[in-house]
Amino acid sequence: MSGTGFQRGGASRRGVLAGMAAGLAAPAIVRAQTLFVDTPFQLGVASGDPSPDGFVIWTRLAPRPLEQHGGMPMAPVEVDYEVAADERFKTVVAKGSTLARPELGHSVHVEIAGLQPHRPYWYRFHIGRERSLTGRARTLPAPGSALERVRFVAGGCQNYEQGLYTAYRHVAEEDLDFFWHYGDYIYEERATPTATDHASGLPIPPIRVHVGDEPYSLDDYRLRYAQYKLDTDLQAAHAAHSWWVTWDDHEIDNNWASQWDQDGTPPEIFNLRRQAAAQAYYENMPLRKTSFPHGTAIQIFRRAAYGDLLNAHFLDTRQFRMDQPCGDNFKPVCPEALASDRTIMGAEEERWLFDGLAKSPTRWNLIANQVMMMPLDRRYADQHEAIWNMDSWAGYPAARKRLLDHIEAHDIKNVVVATGDEHQNYAGELRSGGRPDGKTLAVEFVATSISSGGDGSDLRKGSDVILANNPHLKFVNDQRGYAVCDVGRDVWKTDFRVVDAVSRPSAKIATRASFAVERGAPGLKPA
Repeated sequence: MSGTGFQRGGASRRGVLAGMAAGLAAPAIVRAQTLFVDTPFQLGVASGDPSPDGFVIWTRLAPRPLEQHGGMPMAPVEVDYEVAADERFKTVVAKGSTLARPELGHSVHVEIAGLQPHRPYWYRFHIGRERSLTGRARTLPAPGSALERVRFVAGGCQNYEQGLYTAYRHVAEEDLDFFWHYGDYIYEERATPTATDHASGLPIPPIRVHVGDEPYSLDDYRLRYAQYKLDTDLQAAHAAHSWWVTWDDHEIDNNWASQWDQDGTPPEIFNLRRQAAAQAYYENMPLRKTSFPHGTAIQIFRRAAYGDLLNAHFLDTRQFRMDQPCGDNFKPVCPEALASDRTIMGAEEERWLFDGLAKSPTRWNLIANQVMMMPLDRRYADQHEAIWNMDSWAGYPAARKRLLDHIEAHDIKNVVVATGDEHQNYAGELRSGGRPDGKTLAVEFVATSISSGGDGSDLRKGSDVILANNPHLKFVNDQRGYAVCDVGRDVWKTDFRVVDAVSRPSAKIATRASFAVERGAPGLKPA
C-alpha cells in the first residue's frame, strides 16, 4: 500500500526545540525524531474524496497555531502515517512517510489506495513520539454494486463569531456514509468586538471573536483556518466521517463571482487575493492532487457514485459564474438578469453536469449545490414587486431553465438538489421552465447553517408571507443545524436537524421536520 503526500509551510521556531532545529538546518528536513514543545497536531485530522479503494487523509502541523507559520520551522518535516482495518491498529493495511512542506503551510494530503470497497478504516499520523488523534474514513462501494441505503449530512456556513459548533458534535455521532460541506467553511470578516441581537437590534457581547483583520494574504487566510480548526467539535466531525468539500463565497470574499468582488476591485488585483485564498483552501481541506490550485483556479466540481444507488454531482457555482446582475443583493428583476446567455457554472461545468445526469445509471442523482436553485419571491411584507436574491440561481434564470429543460427532456425523475448558503432550512419543488407554477421535475432541500445567524428561531418575521407567495415552497425554518439525507432504493427521506441554541455549549439536537421523495414521482411529502 502506498500514499502520496502534498503539504505546506510555516516559520516560527518556538514550537520546536531550538537546538534540534538548528542542528538540522543543513539537510533542510526536520526528521521524525524531532521533539516539539507543543503537539504539532492541534488542528486535528480529516479524510475526504473517497474512492472504492481509498481516500485522502489530511493533517496540518501547527504546534503554535495562532503564531506566525503555526510555530513551525521553515523546513520540510517528515511525517509518518498508518491506516488500519480496526480502530486498535492491530491490522495495519497502509503506512509510510511523507513531507509536510513549508510551501503548503506544513499540510499533508496522503492519497491512500489499494483498500477494500465500502468499509471503514482508521488512520493516524506520527512525528517521533508525537501522535495525532485517530480518524475514521470510509471507502466508496464498488462501482455498480447493489445498495439498499446511503446516508449523508449536508452542512456548512459556520461563522466562528456568531455561534458555537455544537451541531458538529452531533454530526460526529450520526451514522453516515459521508458528510458534504456546501461551503463557507471560514468567514472573512475582520474581528468584531460587539455583536447585534437579531430580535432587538441592540448590541450584545460576541460569542467569540476572530483573530486578526480581514484576510487578504496567504498568511492571513492560514491564520483564519487555524482558528476555526482549533474548535474541537469541528475536529470531531472531521475525525468521524469522510468529507466531500466544496466552497461558496466566504472562503474568499462575500458574494464574489469569478474575477469580481463586491467592492469593485480591479480583477487583476482581486485575482491576487483569489490565489492566496485558493491555496489556503487546498491546504486546509482533505482534497486530492487533482484539486491542487493553479493560480486562482482549483478543480472543485467532481462526481462520486455510491454503487447503483446514488450519483453525487458536486458543483462549483462561484468560480465560473457571470457577475451578479442588477447590482447584486435582494432586488426586483432587471433586464440584465433575463439575458439568455447568463451562466452560474460556466459552459464546461454545465456540459459536465448535463452529461452526467443523462448518463447516470443510479437510482438517484444528487446535485450538491451552493446557492438556492428554486425561484423564491423574497417579499416578506406588502412590497409591490417580487424580490429575488441575485446571488442565487434567481440571478441566472436562463441557466436554471437550461438545467430543468434538460431534466425534463431526458425524463430524469430521480433528481434531488441539496443546497446551503441561506442560513435557514427550506424544502421546495423545482418546476418546469423554472416557473413556480410549472410541472414538478425535482426537489430541493436547503440546509441551514451550523452557526451563521446566531440562535435564530422557528420562523423569521415574514416567513408566512414568503410561504404564501411561493406555492412550490413547502417548509421554512430559522434554526441552526444540518440536514440528514437517508437515501433508500425507492424513497429519499430528509430530516432537518436543529439545535436549540448556538450561544451556549451542550445544546440539544432534535428533528424539526422530515420530508420524503418517491423515486419516479418527484414531489415533496411530509415524512
